[in-house]
Amino acid sequence: MPEILVVGSLNADLVVRAPRFPQPGETISGEDLQVIPGGKGANQAVAAARHGAQVSMLGRVGNDGFGDFLLDNLKENNVDISRIRRDDASTGTATIIVDSNGQNSIVLSAGANGNVSVGDVDQASFADHKLLLLQLEIPTPTVLAATRRAREHGLSVILNPAPAKELPDELISMVDYLIPNETELGLLTGMDVKDPSSTELAARSLLARGVKNVIVTLGSRGALIVSKEASIQVDTYAVDVVDTTAAGDAFIGGFAYKLLESASLLAKFQEQVLPRRHGDAPVLQNAVRYGCACGALATTKFGAQPSLPTKEEVERFMSSQGGA
Repeated sequence: MPEILVVGSLNADLVVRAPRFPQPGETISGEDLQVIPGGKGANQAVAAARHGAQVSMLGRVGNDGFGDFLLDNLKENNVDISRIRRDDASTGTATIIVDSNGQNSIVLSAGANGNVSVGDVDQASFADHKLLLLQLEIPTPTVLAATRRAREHGLSVILNPAPAKELPDELISMVDYLIPNETELGLLTGMDVKDPSSTELAARSLLARGVKNVIVTLGSRGALIVSKEASIQVDTYAVDVVDTTAAGDAFIGGFAYKLLESASLLAKFQEQVLPRRHGDAPVLQNAVRYGCACGALATTKFGAQPSLPTKEEVERFMSSQGGA
């Protein structure tokens, strides 16, 4: 039985490594083009599945070679694709430049992702799932419709607000775990996020709109959990960075898996409820710490989905760092 339903995007990532990002009007030479499976929705689906979670995905791809490529990859990673539709539009793409420091610059072409509809959501079964994972690479009305369906069926909701955009209060109020990075947090709130105090202040402004928990990913500084009850910094792990692409998706997939994996949560599932407030601090802290390990490991490899670690890799890594 699927545990996690991902409603989101599937992209073919067109990746070139270069010594640096070009200046406006400048042409520079890079390495050979690589085509890698990506898209925030698909990345997070694969990330969770690699830890052993039962995952299904709802989305759209084109009737083209990229679409075949992405569906085959999801099947190879044990993600249920029965809710993914073929579309007359081209498959979504992301054109990515990765510099010598592992930082990236990304331009999206939505393609079929832009056609994921409220009707697609209405026709899908939510009843057998426990957790809904969402991003913003598909239309906002579709994200809102999926969140409403999740609430009707008792699912907890994780929203990764990327790419950041203005969101209706109704959507914000139905989210249990909002997971932005610092840039996205600033864009969501219109606030200047520049240090720990301003980060917490911006996160609390979202709590005032009804979010249950805000988890701000901070890159090499870990993550900040903010709820009405508390604010807790969770440190990450030091690694040699190769490519930061999909590090956030690795974090979210690992975090979602760890929420479901906890034995204490399994008892709560009998009531169809995940821990939605920071009163369950140990559960959330453990899930965030696990997510940080996933994100750190993902930066040590090149590419989006190829970099996503397995449960065994994460546990071995955390053990070697003196934590589990």
